[in-house]
Amino acid sequence: MRFLQALEPIVRDIIAPAAAETDREARFPRQALDALGAAGLLGLVSSPEVGGQGLGLAEAAQVVQRIAQDCPATAMVLTMHYAGTVLIEKYGPQQVRQAIAAGRHITTLAWSEMGTRSHFWAPVGTARREGDQVVLDGFKSMVTSAAEADSYVWSSRPTQGDGASSIWLVDAKAAGLARTAVFDGLGLRGNASAPVKGEGVRIPATALLGEDGQGGDLMNNDELPVFATLIASSSIGLMDGALARATAHLVKNRFAESDTSLSELPTIRAYLARAQIRADQARTLRDDTLAAMAAGRPDTMLRVLEVKASAAEAALEVTDTAMRICGGAAFRKDVGIERLFRDARAASVMAPTSDVLYDFIGSALCDAAAKAQAA
Repeated sequence: MRFLQALEPIVRDIIAPAAAETDREARFPRQALDALGAAGLLGLVSSPEVGGQGLGLAEAAQVVQRIAQDCPATAMVLTMHYAGTVLIEKYGPQQVRQAIAAGRHITTLAWSEMGTRSHFWAPVGTARREGDQVVLDGFKSMVTSAAEADSYVWSSRPTQGDGASSIWLVDAKAAGLARTAVFDGLGLRGNASAPVKGEGVRIPATALLGEDGQGGDLMNNDELPVFATLIASSSIGLMDGALARATAHLVKNRFAESDTSLSELPTIRAYLARAQIRADQARTLRDDTLAAMAAGRPDTMLRVLEVKASAAEAALEVTDTAMRICGGAAFRKDVGIERLFRDARAASVMAPTSDVLYDFIGSALCDAAAKAQAA
């Protein structure tokens, strides 16, 4: 596959060598994004009619998964870029679509808000119409690529009516937008996640993506399948990276007194095997989710709800096991496992969180049972 052939040298020569520094310095991976743009990978899901590659979610998932093996922070930036791009491709202006396809434009989602907890689908930020302009006010609690992206796919309450939300394409340099803090936290330190405040941000009314008040439909029907699958793919790639590093450490290191490799201990091999099975289970569910979407299966939305929770929780278990079986060495930064261990913490608490998804999944199962009993 040509897109993977183009990706591999970028990962090998740029992303992987810079991953530790990206984490240590909390540095946005600008060089990697420039290289991905030059290789046409920022325009992977953009239409050929605007110069993109015209590929789909399955290919985007492979790209994100491969990058996450070495740098989950870079994978998260690309995940949010693809997530925003699918909405811009369907509803946005041609000039922005062309810029994305050409690798000159990075976008991201700006949905999570102060005051809504994990319920990003019900924003409290407002939008009011003033002639041919709309004025936005809102406080986004965490935006990937904050102050680094070229545009935000921004959510607000509708300008009128009782719909849950509206979605807007906002120039990230628009007056009234400001990053209010710099992230200095546990994991994914290089993806420039930070709160962004919008006060009196004026945008053209034509910046609306879809219809006013119909943001919930865009979020659930257009965006959630993409977002959930790509976040899951990042978690899967992260697990691949952790297990590869752990296995290499086990084979390489030996007990001095007996010249026995750590990999020769049955208990350690059993832990490793269980971790690999858990990663492969998440991968299989991700692949089945893609198959369900492609076939239009009736269980598609259930799979979409399951895939992020499954992969996120699996990544917690797998990276914990990698730390355990590598012992004290895993705590050293040069081994590379503790960085992935920290990065894995993010997906389960990223909205919709695993706990919220469990509630949705349980409700869907109960509703289906109730309908079956009533039939």
